[in-house]
Amino acid sequence: MATVGGIHESSGGSENILHDIDGLARFAVQEHNTKENALLEFGKVIKAKEQVVAGTLHHITMEVRDGVANKLYEAKVWVKPWMNFKQLQEFKPVDE
Repeated sequence: MATVGGIHESSGGSENILHDIDGLARFAVQEHNTKENALLEFGKVIKAKEQVVAGTLHHITMEVRDGVANKLYEAKVWVKPWMNFKQLQEFKPVDE
């Protein structure tokens, strides 16, 4: 059982969960591009964690194509499915 406020690995075994995380990562890139007038392209999810809040806060590390280079970004997407709510909270490059 998830601890409220605790961050834990997303359930990686389920095909539906992997598909949902992939969709959330694509949503994060699209929202970032819209807000920042950028042209990043989603590559793949590297890892995903989730935090139970008023809904779920998904912490997603992904590979993104920025022009000709692949870079790592972290996104936080807040989801409240019972309200049909999804919002990008944070989108930033990973310090390497």
